[in-house]
Amino acid sequence: MINTTAWNRIRYGLYAPVYDLVVERAFHDARRTALSQVAWQPGMRVLMVGAGTGLDLPWMPRDIELHATDLSPAMVRRLRQRAERLGRDVEARVMDAERLAYPDDHFDVVVMHLILAVMPEPARGLAEARRVLRQDGQLCVMDKFQSDEKPAGLARRGLNALTSAIATDITRQARPLLEAAGFAIEQDTPVMMGTLFRALLAHKA
Repeated sequence: MINTTAWNRIRYGLYAPVYDLVVERAFHDARRTALSQVAWQPGMRVLMVGAGTGLDLPWMPRDIELHATDLSPAMVRRLRQRAERLGRDVEARVMDAERLAYPDDHFDVVVMHLILAVMPEPARGLAEARRVLRQDGQLCVMDKFQSDEKPAGLARRGLNALTSAIATDITRQARPLLEAAGFAIEQDTPVMMGTLFRALLAHKA
């Protein structure tokens, strides 16, 4: 299996210097739309999982307690630099999304943008997100998903062998993943390329 945690740490370390050039403008509106679906309240404790270089920061309220993780040390360094430029207080840590070093029921909001289609075992990542989320907490997801109606066909699975190694998995389905992890979806909004990229807001079922 090419898509492993070790490989992701290496490749995102390599991507880090050019990541913003490729991703920032492309997902500008999608990030804003996804985060606008959250019912924000002052003082919320929020975790951004797989936060990359911190491109979500401009759309985050300023009256929250903000934590961020990423597998790549290079990404976390850039996230801290962005937070400093924006005047944001962010507790940023290098961490595997499938093994979060936080206690149960700790966060009001967990944000997972462009990570479920990347991590080797998204079910484990969602299980960890559910564990650290409070009972009335909100899960904010934005990613690329194929249709929920049927699994990927043979051609798409074949192409996925390449795309998952260099960029992202293209066979994952949002609703089956989230519901199997114990989430109920409140909002499901297409945000880019028709319905390929979707912003979902969910809570514990």
